[in-house]
Amino acid sequence: MNLREIAPDLELGPEGWWSSPRLSDISYPKEGNDLYFSVEDTSFWFAHRNSCILEAIKLFPPPGEFFDVGGGNGYVARAIQDSGIDVVLVEPGLAGVRNALHRGVRQVVRATLDDAGLLAETVPALGLFDVVEHVEDDVAFLKEINRLIIPHGRVYVTVPAYQWLWSDEDLLAGHYRRYTVQTLSSLLEKAGFTIDFATYFFSFIPLPILLSRVLPYRLGFHKKKAAEDAVRANHQSDNPLVKRTLNMLTRRELSEIGRLQPLRAGGSCLAVARKG
Repeated sequence: MNLREIAPDLELGPEGWWSSPRLSDISYPKEGNDLYFSVEDTSFWFAHRNSCILEAIKLFPPPGEFFDVGGGNGYVARAIQDSGIDVVLVEPGLAGVRNALHRGVRQVVRATLDDAGLLAETVPALGLFDVVEHVEDDVAFLKEINRLIIPHGRVYVTVPAYQWLWSDEDLLAGHYRRYTVQTLSSLLEKAGFTIDFATYFFSFIPLPILLSRVLPYRLGFHKKKAAEDAVRANHQSDNPLVKRTLNMLTRRELSEIGRLQPLRAGGSCLAVARKG
């Protein structure tokens, strides 16, 4: 794909990535990409989310190039690229752009979606993986996504689940809200999409989150954690029993999703929708 044909304002720089003349602010910690880059390759959370995303893409294939918007360090984009799909990563953070290129993502754009200047109905498929919760006006954002996607194109979305799981870590991450499968599906429908499939995943996470984050936060007992400490605590474990248990639970979830059996609860939501 020649990006200049669908985004005339983009320029390819000597560093190897495309960039726009503008760069808007986003609700995401500046150090976030580098922090996550240090744990992504060993995190059960990132691995399982990738597996669920790839399964959804296999079940509902994109009708062309896949744009991973707000894709951070390219962890998802590289996995999709390795599956044989052409990927364009759109990421405003400089650290994320550099990390994605280092990871081997071939097409990288440093921009927000608005700043990239994509023309209407030029994007075949678009992924928003833990992005929508960072956008204040999520309805307007998804309506803009709909405008960019080609007829019968698809959008793939993951978001954190349940507002009652809100804690200081949501504040630290720059979230505006959490979702349910129903509210996410309704949001996509308001933006003009038809739902192909929607499910929870990480069904084993809500109770640990409630006990370790939410209750201490609400009762005022939580200790303020540095961002690095919070990220490492949530994504790394050296306990062999914990690892075996997580492997068993994640395999079971992936099997259910592969049979198009929506999970009834979970710490995250996944939806695939198409433009009519």
